[in-house]
Amino acid sequence: MTQQPILQVRDLHKTYNGNQVLKGVEFDIEKGQVKAVLGPSGSGKSTMLRLMALLEPADSGQILLKGSRIGSREHKGKSVHLSERTLAIQRQEVGMVFQRFNLFPHLSAVRNVMLGLTSVKGISHHEARIQARDMLQKVGLDNRADHYPSELSGGQQQRVAIARALVMNPSVMLFDEPTSALDPELVGEVLEVMENLAESGMTMIVVTHEVRFARRVANEVTLFDGGVIVEQAEPEEFFTNPQHERTRKFLSHVH
Repeated sequence: MTQQPILQVRDLHKTYNGNQVLKGVEFDIEKGQVKAVLGPSGSGKSTMLRLMALLEPADSGQILLKGSRIGSREHKGKSVHLSERTLAIQRQEVGMVFQRFNLFPHLSAVRNVMLGLTSVKGISHHEARIQARDMLQKVGLDNRADHYPSELSGGQQQRVAIARALVMNPSVMLFDEPTSALDPELVGEVLEVMENLAESGMTMIVVTHEVRFARRVANEVTLFDGGVIVEQAEPEEFFTNPQHERTRKFLSHVH
């Protein structure tokens, strides 16, 4: 019996101000798989992640997590958006790490990580602090737990952001260009954390420009352009034998 994909995206459409950003995107990701998404700026990659993270609604299409539809439901033949309360529960299953770290500047690292546990999951302050410190240790920041974002490097802030998403125990982790706002010498420490995550079996979708990371860590690499998936294949096939001219052109620029 074939195992059902953990996440399924079906015919996803999204338009902003008359500009069609997503044009019927479809893909699956298996449990424990890492999917790297490459593509030029403005191609719809970040929008796709935001829809999967339930940060905004799709115009049409479906997202299924573990076989169950999330973000919307069918009612009298139409797609209906769910209540904010229901979305908040569903969002716990999908962790999101942004390009900009989005940490609260007035909270220490450990308080930033604790926040979702206390405010969303209702865990006691004491237990939340224990879990948050444990997660900070996993991203190599146990000695920075009481530092504020302004006292941390960009790489350290991004690792706090990763810990904040991970502590909610999501089924899938989404990364939106997690290293593009970092100085080059800080990129490696964030990619190392992500690589360890992949090795631990976390299901991950990573929008990135880090081609070497995609080639080394991903199970599947996808080229996104103009709101559609142009090509997806295993890394070796994708980088050495691309089938589409658009992929070949893109790779000639990034190599």
